Amino acid sequence: MATPQELKLRQSAATPRGVGVLTNLYAERAENAELWDNQGRRYLDFAGGIAVLNTGHRHPKVVQALEDQLQRFTHTCYQVVPYESYISLAEKLNQLTPGQHPKKTALFSTGAEAIENAIKIARAHTRRSGVIAFGGAFHGRSLFAVSLTGKVHPYKTGFGPFPPEIYHLPFPCHCANLEDTQKALQNLFKFDIEPGRVAAIIFEPVQGEGGFNVIQAEAVKWLRQVCDEHGIVLIADEVQSGFGRTGKLFAMAHFEADGVLPDILVTAKSLAAGLPLSAVVGKADIMDAPAPGGLGGTYAGNPMAVAAAHAVIDIMREEQLPERGALLGQQLQDHLNALRACVPQIADVRGLGAMVAVEFNHAESGEPDPEFTKRVQNLALENGLILLSCGLYANVLRFLFPLTIPQAHFDEGLAILTQALQSA
Repeated sequence: MATPQELKLRQSAATPRGVGVLTNLYAERAENAELWDNQGRRYLDFAGGIAVLNTGHRHPKVVQALEDQLQRFTHTCYQVVPYESYISLAEKLNQLTPGQHPKKTALFSTGAEAIENAIKIARAHTRRSGVIAFGGAFHGRSLFAVSLTGKVHPYKTGFGPFPPEIYHLPFPCHCANLEDTQKALQNLFKFDIEPGRVAAIIFEPVQGEGGFNVIQAEAVKWLRQVCDEHGIVLIADEVQSGFGRTGKLFAMAHFEADGVLPDILVTAKSLAAGLPLSAVVGKADIMDAPAPGGLGGTYAGNPMAVAAAHAVIDIMREEQLPERGALLGQQLQDHLNALRACVPQIADVRGLGAMVAVEFNHAESGEPDPEFTKRVQNLALENGLILLSCGLYANVLRFLFPLTIPQAHFDEGLAILTQALQSA
């Protein structure tokens, strides 16, 4: 078996440096929240393939669904020979996403692909071209999706020029005043583009790469009002926040009681437990705007991934994973807040459900402290805990453990985290 050092040399020779890799370990096998590298060392996975494994590695029901589908067929291209499982998954997503209005769903392969198709749908429906997004947003790496992304390095560096008529506003969360966002939109409509040329406003209910920033409830109401006033399509990007991560199946359900619903909701990542699948779910009349052939993709709605998604939906319901995520998220926030007294770098603990983050600043200056963040991350990895950082200044750790994680493994992970925080 090749050593990590040998694989690192082969990796450097065979793959481009632009594909950034966090760790120098190489996966051999995994089960639920545990992962073993090719040297036999065990790790607790609090990264979840970047929010893809809400049902854990190799959930038995997902594995069984894949084995069953493998015996039937692996690909026909839905646009050539369709299959019932695609249709029934669309029916389920139409029913499970917030709102009881008529909806339709199109399936794709990746989050970025779904985002781009959501914009296409909005443009076809409104016959407008402008799109408004937010600073700190992450919507994908394809050229239009990365143009929507509100973070230059490393996602935009060297890739311009970007498509025109994309605009960014300050994101109204814990670190920004809604009045500032409202003023920025007023200025945008005065200086750059009239509302009648804006097709869509796209936002994450909880920003992922941006630092797990939870949007203010009043901001969601305001966005809905702005879109209603000007005929703009409101798109909720739930690629990362969907499928139980925030304590509800979808983060937008937190705002449903106030009557605030998106026109289009985009989801991916944990939808299919690690297989490439994404979905655009929207109001039926909006979704029908593109002409036949305007949407699709060779692998879009692949039957193996669709089978996994059906299993994920069953697991979410049967194991009450959104509710369990809310409990685990509260335990994590309580644990982190209790450490503030002995870890003065902890500047903020925030989140929604199990979508939790901790932000680190220099204790003296209050400035972002990415160096401390990296030390904590490295110490945790040395002791068998995989963590991800995020935020505009790389000074935030985010926690994406499986919602199926056994309590003993969750507690073990918190113990490793505590040791890293106190030693960094």
